[in-house]
Amino acid sequence: MAEIVHPLMRSIFRGVRHKCPACGDSRLFWRYLKVVDRCERCDHRLSQYPADDGPAYVTILLVGHIIVAPLLLFPIVWESDPRWSLPIILGSMAAITLTALSGVKGGWIGLMYALGANDRDARLHTADAAD
Repeated sequence: MAEIVHPLMRSIFRGVRHKCPACGDSRLFWRYLKVVDRCERCDHRLSQYPADDGPAYVTILLVGHIIVAPLLLFPIVWESDPRWSLPIILGSMAAITLTALSGVKGGWIGLMYALGANDRDARLHTADAAD
């Protein structure tokens, strides 16, 4: 039985899986965070979707709430020797952040695709509108 999924969520989940938000078949990135110019299958121009600072903010928000906040509740963090615990904590946070960033960026591009926002909407940015 086919599952009915809202187009917004479908596009976001395709992006999180590093797939084209339009067709869901070809890859979204050609390197770590470099978006392919056009989809290999449906020829959709993927480089038109702005993903400037949004994915970084969302990733920081996720890591801060999911990793850092619970760490503050565990007494082992405060009672341990910082010479060995600090590098472990910072290293694991960096690894989790770098791992999550590509999925969040893919989801962000999927969101931009579903909302129809693209690089032609740059005139609507708040910094430009303030002039």
